[in-house]
Amino acid sequence: MAVTIKSSHVVKPAKPTWTGRVSLSEWDQIGTITHVPTVYFYKPSPKWLTQSNAVINNLKDSLSHALVPFYLLAGRLHWIGRGRLELECNAMGVTLTEAESESKLEDLGDLPPPEYQYLIPNVDYTVPLHELPLLLVQLTIFQCGSISLGLRISHVVVDGKSALQFMSEWARISRGESLGTLPFLDRKVLRAGDPPLARPQFDHAEFGLPPLLLGELSNAEERKKKTTTAMLRLTKIQVEKLKNMANEGRSIDSGRGYTRYETLTGHVWRSACKARRHKPEQPTALGVCVDSRGRMQPPLPDGYFGNASLDVIAVSQAGELLSKPLGYAASKIREAIETVTNEYVISAIDFLKNQPDLTRFQDIHALGGAEGPFCGNPNIAVVSWLTLPIYGLDFGWGEEIYMGPGTHAFDGDSLLLPSPNEDGSVILAICLQVAHMEAFKKCFYEDIFSNSLQA
Repeated sequence: MAVTIKSSHVVKPAKPTWTGRVSLSEWDQIGTITHVPTVYFYKPSPKWLTQSNAVINNLKDSLSHALVPFYLLAGRLHWIGRGRLELECNAMGVTLTEAESESKLEDLGDLPPPEYQYLIPNVDYTVPLHELPLLLVQLTIFQCGSISLGLRISHVVVDGKSALQFMSEWARISRGESLGTLPFLDRKVLRAGDPPLARPQFDHAEFGLPPLLLGELSNAEERKKKTTTAMLRLTKIQVEKLKNMANEGRSIDSGRGYTRYETLTGHVWRSACKARRHKPEQPTALGVCVDSRGRMQPPLPDGYFGNASLDVIAVSQAGELLSKPLGYAASKIREAIETVTNEYVISAIDFLKNQPDLTRFQDIHALGGAEGPFCGNPNIAVVSWLTLPIYGLDFGWGEEIYMGPGTHAFDGDSLLLPSPNEDGSVILAICLQVAHMEAFKKCFYEDIFSNSLQA
């Protein structure tokens, strides 16, 4: 897809904002420390397109006003030693780029693929960290009059929930409305910058090294293998079939049934083991991202703006996952989720505060590093956007016709999204090694079909 850059703007807060250094929480400084991409597609009414520069001017003006309450995003990050980061609030601003494409939106198909690299701003990680904007936005106008809004936002500053809060409030300002929820910016509620209180109360296997392929001494070779991405849809009927399979044989006394996330993630885990042809004794871990906001005591304030999600792991052997019913995989995932209590979060914070260096907990693939967490073969990670308000982002020219994740280039990365038309279907965006993807697709759908035939 050919895209031509027309102009690029640095957008700064519309009014003076607080300046100074902000300590980041432990959650901000581990896991993904690069920018996370998303993209939205719109079909504005003709009045927006007949007015010269109406869309880009509206975005520029509303973004500058949104950066007043969300001034953290206009700052810059700094390394402060020992693998730790600090945020300088200096109103340096964010980048807004305007581009044109000779393509038509219809050329992308009904379900656009994850490879939107030309529609999403590029981040040059060879530039010193303290020079990189924390938010980059690209408006692309297609030949047919449709537009896309591609974004990259620093995962050091926000998690998915906070990113969506910013996007929602920016859209409200763009429509001429007042803020719905002010961002809560004080990271001291997660003891940012404070010394550890005690030794951790729990072992925290999630911070250890994930399983390796049997016979391998490192994951270096697996990291090098070529990957590909896919968007796989499950209908509401297929989702319900999987939930019935997972909950088959569970008694009323055994508590609430397995959720949609527990069920679908268990199915993804089993399908990956099968597609990768793991030996029965192969250990495998599944990464689960749990929002701690409502699990803290007291809960984090409404609008908490930062990272508040903890990655925990479910561990099993491939043979167990595949020889036992789907409910077994779902039960392992539930066990992992239920470990995240107030005490567990406090213990995890202390575990990280006691570390001499945080580098090994940081995903620095995009920075050219070969260390840090790796969720690829024989492991996998499934992030849920199933309950996040990812749709309905209206900047004044109507809601998006499609929204999705940007490029996911690392083996084992996957994401569950709800259907935009609220029909109960679910979309899995997944990245696997090229050698495994076709087998995964077959296993992913075949198991549901074969089970329905047996029923």
